[in-house]
Amino acid sequence: MLTIKELSAWLNIKPSTLYFWASQDKIPCRRIHGLVRFEPEAIQAWLNGFSSTSRHRPPRLLRHHTDDVDHLIEAAKRAVYTSRHGETSPTASPLGKENDNGAR
Repeated sequence: MLTIKELSAWLNIKPSTLYFWASQDKIPCRRIHGLVRFEPEAIQAWLNGFSSTSRHRPPRLLRHHTDDVDHLIEAAKRAVYTSRHGETSPTASPLGKENDNGAR
């Protein structure tokens, strides 16, 4: 079984990152009376899961279809850039109140 320090050196990853991953169950580990330990075989299998033949490959884009790329970019922007909650128009005031020159 490997310690945090040993696995940190093997993977060239900060010990704090390994502690975080272990706490989030993102890396296979065993907890023994408050100690975190790693089985080399389980770590190797975990690493193999990140190989280029993994099913988590990014989608391939067709380079000669610029319309498709533009469409994908616009769809991604719509998915990420949403309006703020409660905003009704692009001319709404920053405080969310209509500008009526102080009359309220």
